[in-house]
Amino acid sequence: MSAINPSELDLQEETVIKINRTAKVTSRGKRFRFSALVAIGDAKGHIGIGLGKSNEVISAIQKGKDIARRNIVKIPVINGTVPHKIIGKHGASRVMIKPASPGTGIIAGGGVRAVMEQVGIHNVLTKRYGSKNSSNMVFATLNGLLNLKDAVAIANKRGIRIGEVFS
Repeated sequence: MSAINPSELDLQEETVIKINRTAKVTSRGKRFRFSALVAIGDAKGHIGIGLGKSNEVISAIQKGKDIARRNIVKIPVINGTVPHKIIGKHGASRVMIKPASPGTGIIAGGGVRAVMEQVGIHNVLTKRYGSKNSSNMVFATLNGLLNLKDAVAIANKRGIRIGEVFS
């Protein structure tokens, strides 16, 4: 898979999915650090997820955004939905992603919804199984989206016509 140049894409405003604060207790008190989970996409099938860590919230978000820009991938989107049903897995989290008819909207919770909006999927049904940790949910969603196959790719791989894929 070739690397995608983020400067060629018309990227939307990034979505901060989760900000986590951790505290290290020292003899002088508590030292706080922050991590920010950020999604960035162009609403045309491209998405990048980044986890930035820093001593300040703003710089953690900026680092997450930079990491997300470096990790942009292409997702097959057909008529504003996914090509087929799939289950994405990460850690103890599972996300079932199912295509929906036009007008359904994004039926999903926090982190999954943010990823779908950034990719440009407008009609989809999702269901969470297992752990509801938002970081794992986002990465499970990305795993599911990366494992999607569209009919053109399957036909090219098998060396057959697109019509034969469905028969």
